[in-house]
Amino acid sequence: MTTVSTGSSDNVGVTPASPLAGDAILGQPQGRQFLPFYLLSWFGVTIALGAMLGAAIPKVFLFFDEAHKEQNTAIVTAIGGVVVMIITPLFGRLSDRTMARWGMRKPWMLGGLAVGMLGAVGMAASTEVAPMVVSWAVVQMGFGSVNMAIHALLADQVPGRIRARVAAVASISAAIATVLSAAVVASLPNDAPALWFLVPAIVGVALCLPLVFGYKDAVRTEPLPPFTWREFVNTFWMSPVKYRDYFWAWISRFLVTMAIFTVQLFLLFLIVDNLGVSKDDASAVLTQALVVFFAGNIVAAPIFGWLSDRWRRRKAIVWISNVFAGIALATMMFAHDLPAFFAGVAVLGLAQGAFVAVDVALMTEVLPSAQDAGKDLGVAALSYQLPQVIGPVVGAAMIAAVGYSGLFVIAAIMTVLGGLAVLPIKAAR
Repeated sequence: MTTVSTGSSDNVGVTPASPLAGDAILGQPQGRQFLPFYLLSWFGVTIALGAMLGAAIPKVFLFFDEAHKEQNTAIVTAIGGVVVMIITPLFGRLSDRTMARWGMRKPWMLGGLAVGMLGAVGMAASTEVAPMVVSWAVVQMGFGSVNMAIHALLADQVPGRIRARVAAVASISAAIATVLSAAVVASLPNDAPALWFLVPAIVGVALCLPLVFGYKDAVRTEPLPPFTWREFVNTFWMSPVKYRDYFWAWISRFLVTMAIFTVQLFLLFLIVDNLGVSKDDASAVLTQALVVFFAGNIVAAPIFGWLSDRWRRRKAIVWISNVFAGIALATMMFAHDLPAFFAGVAVLGLAQGAFVAVDVALMTEVLPSAQDAGKDLGVAALSYQLPQVIGPVVGAAMIAAVGYSGLFVIAAIMTVLGGLAVLPIKAAR
């Protein structure tokens, strides 16, 4: 039995071989401020990363190297994706083993905020590929550490009976943050690229600090066995045979995220090249599209999160929502004007809202171990980080070979397959 506590006399034992059962949490119940602070931090990380990845990086290359905008965007985001793929499960495992007086997760949050801000300063001074790659890698290390801790807290501190609803509200906060992040970048002067990175980073740090100092973290009181090279390698691997439910949930999230991320990454260019919008107006149209998309998220997420918790059913919502996502992507592909394009975006937003609310809860319910929740959720995070590596490369190659139509066809197929991937899961209904 390995012991963790909240720093009080009420220690809670965690059996390594099993997940937290039912509504059990790691440590003592949190105060009323925990959930608002938790959702605020989710919002903050999203606005920082979303603004830089989805708006600022493409905009830099659109304005400073338009001829190579797809290739440069792909290089920067792909290398940053490799970095975050490595650090998320590794930092998750290390946070599971952390014995600091502050707790298991807090040191990784506070340190990550400092490193992420440092990387944003580097990006603010960059307009070329090489320094942008280095600075984006630092940003990913920093805010990736914060993101890892926030996701681990969902398993650590949120009871199972409300987990889908909390995930739904978190997805709403992320949706609003993504819209605002694009709007913030669009509202900043076109001749001040440094602000495109500094403003969202500062906002993200400020919104995460209340959680860092406002909750009772679990404190590990007994050390785990030494961290070996074999354990390091296993940090990045979960047996698909031994943990089949976890594997299928991972595949589902990977396919869906791969489709949505790749489309979103090149959406600014699609608006310019396919819909005939000028590059000076493209950021405003992108913001409108994101507003429509995330309005759908905001409508669908709480409804289906509540229904999923009430019915204790996850799988049906996942596969049905992704069939509609595939239809929506096909609609966007064939659109030749903004009204038709926005109609497809609206359906996609509704479908993704339903999927995200239930997917996060589903993933926490198929985790192999409570003791290794940080590491296991780190491996789960690879399912949406790996697309950051593959997506830019595959997306740029698809656009070069068959244009945006081919890209959207593949994305539509992947969303449908991602929805069907949850059907073999047995641990959840």
